[in-house]
Amino acid sequence: MNNILEKLGVKEINYGACIGGDKWIESNDSGPIESINPTNHKLLAKVNKCNEEDYELVIQESLKAFEDWRMVPAPVRGQLILEMANELRNKKDLLGSLVALEMGKIKAEGDGEVQEMIDIADFAVGLSRQLYGLTMHSERPEHRMYEQWHPLGNVGIISAFNFPVAVWAWNAFIAAICGNVSIWKPSSKTPLCAIAVQNICNNVLEKNGYKGIFNLIIGRGSIIGEKFINDSRVPLISATGSTAMGIKVAKAVGARLGKTILELGGNNAIIVDETANMDLAIPGIVFGSVGTAGQRCTSTRRIIAHSLIFDDLVNSLIKAYKQVRIGDPLDSNTLMGPLIDQSAVEDYLAALKKVKAAGGEILYGGNVIDSSGSFVEPTIVRAENHYQIVQDETFAPILYVMKYDTLDEAIKLHNSVPQGLSSSIFTNSMINAETFLSHRGSDCGIANVNIGTSGAEIGGAFGGEKETGGGRESGSDAWKAYMRRQTNTLNWGSDLPLAQGIEFDI
Repeated sequence: MNNILEKLGVKEINYGACIGGDKWIESNDSGPIESINPTNHKLLAKVNKCNEEDYELVIQESLKAFEDWRMVPAPVRGQLILEMANELRNKKDLLGSLVALEMGKIKAEGDGEVQEMIDIADFAVGLSRQLYGLTMHSERPEHRMYEQWHPLGNVGIISAFNFPVAVWAWNAFIAAICGNVSIWKPSSKTPLCAIAVQNICNNVLEKNGYKGIFNLIIGRGSIIGEKFINDSRVPLISATGSTAMGIKVAKAVGARLGKTILELGGNNAIIVDETANMDLAIPGIVFGSVGTAGQRCTSTRRIIAHSLIFDDLVNSLIKAYKQVRIGDPLDSNTLMGPLIDQSAVEDYLAALKKVKAAGGEILYGGNVIDSSGSFVEPTIVRAENHYQIVQDETFAPILYVMKYDTLDEAIKLHNSVPQGLSSSIFTNSMINAETFLSHRGSDCGIANVNIGTSGAEIGGAFGGEKETGGGRESGSDAWKAYMRRQTNTLNWGSDLPLAQGIEFDI
């Protein structure tokens, strides 16, 4: 463990604020955050939280950095991100191990998360030559119209514990090639991952003669977080977390007419119809519901199965669940690690208590595993979609299963939750697949056929609808959220004709 931390530049006592490529701000008057290993509840390290003066220094230095960075040609900015990708390739094994150690997801998923950082960096490098604007025909002679995109300035990034490094990269790398600088406030549950990434940033920035492009603040939400979301010098806040957190961020940023990207709750369902290929459906469901111990925003929470195959599907899932190896996430044989902390365990138990009180039946699991860590059994529950606890998102490996008879009924059940992130149907029917993807099908931001809900490729825009927030990150044209659009009209003639043929003689 210590070897992993040392090689990533993470010390026993770290500091909570950093001006990227320049220095860590060595304040300790705000007290420490303790990073706890969820596998055994042992202390990994302490991090000193930053104070308001530290925050102000980071803001001021980032604004200075932006003045220079926005003038760097976008393809040159891309070269810096290419170097970040290469450094992450060199540190993939170490950083993936730290993610597993501090967050609790299995080593393969930790490595996969770092690979997402590398992939989005590679995407951003190509994108740095493709920040296109449109040209339009003017209605006035000898005029040219076009649009161009300009950077916003400071991009604030608030990330959650479940993806302690990848979601930062989705935002920071795209923001950087757009000419922005970023300030990152990570989850207080995974500060060491953020410090390790910041050290990687510092090495790359220093080598290339830059500072202040990627910055870090770790502090109390009630102080530093409040200043962050209410600060008009941060025109965009990209926040990942619960719906309740997102509402708070949206109100604060909206009140100052700032911009937000919100990636909030998910209550993702898979419809399994009577034609589905079970060799695809079963592993897709199990990974979606059990992966990361059910702590992904895209985790599968509900199965809506046709009544003709319901019993066989549930029996197959129970058989598969019995084969899930639970334990140390750094052990290559482990398929499911712990929940993030004891509070998450209590939420798991409270959800099961509520669903049983509503009339649900636990078909498999439902127990806390006797250990020194935050381990629980992955659980399958027969339930009804209208139960309040089923309508709520529980960040734990609880899978609710329910029946349907017609596809219209299944889609209605699927859409009848407040959240709208990821969705899937397993079917061999082209009609059912196309119906699910049509305007009367899934109401989610992500809709899949014959793959599960969990995970997403970086080439597509990631995000959801309804209480998921409506923001988009990562691929496609999500880069536009990090820039401001400007429409330009250029008169290259000798007359001044007015639009719509208006005449104004003076």
